[in-house]
Amino acid sequence: MLNSSLQVLFLGDIVSKLGRQGIKRFLQDHRDQYDIVIANCENTSGGKGITKNHALELKEAGIDIFTSGNHIWRKKDIIPYMDELSILRPLNYPPKTPGFGCKIIPVEDNVSIAVINLMGRIFMGNPIDCPFRSIEEEIQRVREITPLIFVDFHAETTSEKKAMGFFLDGKVSCMVGTHTHIQTHDAQILPQGTGYITDAGMCGAYHSVIGVQSDIIIQTYLTQRPTMFEIETKGPTIISYVHVDIDIESAKTTYIRGDYALYED
Repeated sequence: MLNSSLQVLFLGDIVSKLGRQGIKRFLQDHRDQYDIVIANCENTSGGKGITKNHALELKEAGIDIFTSGNHIWRKKDIIPYMDELSILRPLNYPPKTPGFGCKIIPVEDNVSIAVINLMGRIFMGNPIDCPFRSIEEEIQRVREITPLIFVDFHAETTSEKKAMGFFLDGKVSCMVGTHTHIQTHDAQILPQGTGYITDAGMCGAYHSVIGVQSDIIIQTYLTQRPTMFEIETKGPTIISYVHVDIDIESAKTTYIRGDYALYED
């Protein structure tokens, strides 16, 4: 497929069994249209974390590399296999945290792309290192190997994501936001050529509240009592994705579109 551009598919946060099944159906029809497929996996197994078997299942379906976020540690058995299975954790965790926040993926002779996972700090629980300073240092290192850089910024607030987008404009090829599970309608190319979308959305139960059974969430809001969340396991499945074309010579995004596919039972 490579001519002058790299065709990238990014799949939004995968949520449990419906998300995995939907992605396999989607990739069966569309995998050959893309040079590289990236997916956020932090909710893949039971809604939090990812197991080795589920990672292998999705890699077999055609995903090349996984990004994640604050839930990546929920399945501790995955930690020894993260590098082997190309599962990233956010770059800005403190030093000596297991795993890596960046990986360079060869696509074809003399063409490779760096995928960087980053996490925000606003409303994200435990404090971590500054994402702005962390990625600036990493970009300097990575650019010695490849100018093609794709970033998943896992963050809660739109303001933090938008600020990061402008901070990275002209420094990376594309930045997508994840974590809120709702795709935003603002896919764009920023002034210096960086592709951007505030949130890629999710892959999971369409009739749910970010993948969780809606009646449970409603009761939580009505009563303000702690509730055990349960993943929605029925109904249609939404596969939210972002299609990005990156010019290989300039390392800039030439096209970006957020979209979704819907699969009935």
